[in-house]
This record gives sequence, structure tokens and C-alpha cells, in this order.
Amino acid sequence: MSQAKLDILLRDIRACTFCETASPPLPHKARPICIGTSKSKIRIIGQAPGNLVNISGKPFDDPSGVRLREWLGVDEAQFYNADLFAITPTGFCFPGYDKNKGDLPPRKECAPLWQDKLDAAMAGIPLTLLVGGYAQKWVLGKDAKRTLTDTVKHWRDYGPNTIPLPHPSWRNNGWIKKHDWFADVIEHLQERVASLI
Repeated sequence: MSQAKLDILLRDIRACTFCETASPPLPHKARPICIGTSKSKIRIIGQAPGNLVNISGKPFDDPSGVRLREWLGVDEAQFYNADLFAITPTGFCFPGYDKNKGDLPPRKECAPLWQDKLDAAMAGIPLTLLVGGYAQKWVLGKDAKRTLTDTVKHWRDYGPNTIPLPHPSWRNNGWIKKHDWFADVIEHLQERVASLI
């Protein structure tokens, strides 16, 4: 897809208000957040923006983003260079909080509306990162393992162009400490990212 066509697609995504009138409606005004260009080399498919990202309008502009950039071995300038990184989560708007003040899952309406179009537009991107279980289930479908842990542990099964990762949230500190093999995934990830940027 040409840059002009991708720009139109991204503009349409950013203007989307579908979930405001869905059932149940989004609990606040829609603010779809995504970045990318036809030159992007790495696509990050995450879950959905958190509240801090919803406020700033900048993807991964929170502590999770700090950790993700550490995993990637990049600085902020590189990460927010859309010619390097496209960020297209499964849900583009902050979905709100559950009763325990945790983020709700990505809205069910969002991925079916936009992800196939983005897949077609970004088919030539050499590396896609699947950050979190929702992204892995959406993209991998039946090829995802039974759990996120198994999916990430078997990252080599998904070929050189796709790497599944846990979400970099502080809530996963225990998971990261428990699974020391994840350091091998990060080492490979950093080498792969460095080779592309």
C-alpha cells in the first residue's frame, strides 16, 4: 500500500467513534491511538492504550513503554520514529477500568473493524511483535498455545518475522522473575531490532 493510502487508513482509524455507540458504550470519548508509515520496519501489536496514553495521545507513554523500550534496546526517539516502529494495538481506545481499577480488555469491536486492513497495508513489514495475550490470540488464532507463557516460551515456532512477548506492565514483574528463559527472548529481540533499524 502506498504512503498516501496508509495515511488515509490511519486517519480513518483515528477518527473512528464506533465504540461510543456500541453496547456497552465506551465509558468516555473515543481517542484511537496508532502510528505508522509505509516505511515502518517493526510493527507492534499490543492490547489497548491505558489511561495515561489516552491522556497524552502517545502510545506506550507510560511505565510499560519504558520497559518495552528497554526490551527492544531503543531510545524514545527511535521508538517514536514511525518510519521505524508502527504501533497498531488490537484496541485503539482506552477501554476503561474494571471494578478493581485494572484496565478492561480491548474492545471486541475494534480489531474486526481495522486489523485486516492494517495487515494488508503493512504486509511488507519484516518484524511484528505481539505484546500480550489479546494480541497473540487475535493474530495467531489457533496457533497460539494454551497460555501466554507457552506462546512466549515457544516464540521460535512463529518464524523469524513474528515474536510474541508478555505485556511489559509492572503487573508482570513476578512473571518475568519466574521465567529466566525470557532473557534469551530479549537477547534475540534486541539483535533482531538492531539489525532492522
